[in-house]
Amino acid sequence: MIPTLFRPLVPWVLLLGVASVHAADPALITSHKLPWQQAEKLASQAVQTCAAEGYSVTATVIDTSGHQQAVVKGDTVPLQSLSVSYRKAYTAYAYGLAFNKNTTSEIIAAKLDGPANGALNSIPQVLFVAGGVTLRRANNEVIGGIGVSGAPGGDKDEACAMAAVNKYRASFD
Repeated sequence: MIPTLFRPLVPWVLLLGVASVHAADPALITSHKLPWQQAEKLASQAVQTCAAEGYSVTATVIDTSGHQQAVVKGDTVPLQSLSVSYRKAYTAYAYGLAFNKNTTSEIIAAKLDGPANGALNSIPQVLFVAGGVTLRRANNEVIGGIGVSGAPGGDKDEACAMAAVNKYRASFD
C-alpha cells in the first residue's frame, strides 16, 4: 500500500515510466535534413550565382525523403527548368548516396553498371545530366541534394549549385 503522502505522485511516476520506454523505442528512425530556412538560402544562392553570370535558372533543394524542400525560380527561365532542377537534385541525392559521388557529373563519369539497355534512365525522376550536387555533412552523411537548371549547359548549372554548397557547407552540421 502506498502511503497517503505519496499517492498524488503515482500518476506522474507512471507517466514518466511510460515516456522513458517510448524514448528508447528502437523501432523509431531519425533522419537529418536542412532546416527550410537553410534550404531556401542554398537555392537562392545558386540562382544568384547564375544570375551574376547572366543565366536565369531554377534551383531545387530536396531532403532525404526526396521531396522538394525549397525551390527558387529565376524570372525568365523556361517552364521545364522546374522539373529538370528537381530531377537533377533527386539524382544527385539518390545516386550520390548509393555510389558515394558528389555531383551528377561524377555519377555520369563513373559509368554506373546497370542494364545494357539504359533502363536506369527510365526510373521516374532520375536524370543523368550535369547540374546536381549531393548535400553531405562533414561526417559524409547524405542529407539531400540540390539541382540547378536553365543555364546554357549542365556544367554551368552545376558550377552554380556547387558555389552555393561551398558557401553554406559549414552550416550543414
